[in-house]
This record gives sequence, structure tokens and C-alpha cells, in this order.
Amino acid sequence: MAKKKSISKNDIVTWYMDYVLEHDENPKTVFAFAKIKNFEEVHFYKHFTSFEAIEKGIFEVFFINSLKVLEKNEDYVIFDARNKLLSFYYTFFENLTANRSYVKHILDKYKNDLKGLQILSGLKSHFTSYVGQLEIQMLDIKQEQIEKLQDRALKESAWLQLLMTMKFWLNDTSPSFEKTDIFIEKSVNTTFDVLDIAPVKSVIDLGKFLFKERFSMN
Repeated sequence: MAKKKSISKNDIVTWYMDYVLEHDENPKTVFAFAKIKNFEEVHFYKHFTSFEAIEKGIFEVFFINSLKVLEKNEDYVIFDARNKLLSFYYTFFENLTANRSYVKHILDKYKNDLKGLQILSGLKSHFTSYVGQLEIQMLDIKQEQIEKLQDRALKESAWLQLLMTMKFWLNDTSPSFEKTDIFIEKSVNTTFDVLDIAPVKSVIDLGKFLFKERFSMN
């Protein structure tokens, strides 16, 4: 049988996921994988350097596809930061659920410590960049170093929240993963309630007023 000549990145990803689920392990070598799927090994290296690169890339694709779906929705474009993030969560976890067997196979053994997992590093890069673009309102300190620390803390806490939600989803046995939906709503809303800086600004403004009044009276 003639070997396949037109091989796309998606073809390789799909074949790899199918192989892992069917055999409960990674292919032994790229050569063996290419032989089983009937394509030249060189086509693999046009898209990936290793099986680890595929695994890392798959989670990046989940993110990219979720965002593409959202950006086609006219309502999403005008949402505030809170509702954009909620929409992202629901869409992203729909993508994970559509590929749950593979995701569980890859992550189950790490679910107690997802934080430093290398195959999620690409997802982290995409997600934290996305959070940074949401223009979530923070305290206006007007000190560059502190603002950078605030930004970094926001991105890291958002990433930890996503990991925590993924861990919850991996353990969720409720129908249609409805408990995960509830968890998403409560955790994201709680985060934004904590970040609501209006009361804090009021306290700061009051403090400034009292400070000025005290010195003016003296």
C-alpha cells in the first residue's frame, strides 16, 4: 500500500490520541508510529519534534479552539472581563469534555500536582496572556514595580484557579459534569468579588480626605 503523502498537523494529533487510547501507552518510537499509520516519518517532524511536543500542543489547541469559538460570538465581544472569563471557562471545559478520555489518561496520574506539569506549559502561556488582555481592573498604585507585581500575581492566581478547576473536573462524577459548571460559576464570581476594587478605592479616598483635613486643621 502506498504511503500517505498529504499529512496535516491535525492528522498526526488525531492518530496519536487514538493510538494512546487504544493501546493505553505512547507509541514506542516515531518510526513505529509512522509505520502503523502508513506515512513517512519525515512528515511527523514537519510538525512536531517528539510525542511530548504533541501532548503539549494538544492542550494549546484546546485553548486556541475555545477562543476562536468565543470570538465569533458578537455578545462575547461586548462582555465585561468577568463574563468573558466565565464564557471562556465553559467553552474550554466543553472542549476538554469532548476529549475527556484522552485528557484523563494524560492527567489522571498528575492530578494531585498539575502546577509544574510541563505539558501544560503552553496552555499556561496562552491562558495568562489572555487574562492579561481582559483588562481586569486593579488598584492604580502608580508605581511601576508594584503594578508589575500586581499583574504577575493576577496571572498566577488565575492560572492556579484554572488548574484547580481542571482537577475538580477530573474527579467530577455528576451528570453532564454539572458540578463543574457550578464550581466554575462560584469560583470565578468569588475571584471577581474579591478583586472588586470599588470599596477599596472608597476607603483609600476617605483616608486621603481625612489625612488632608487633619493637616489643614493643624
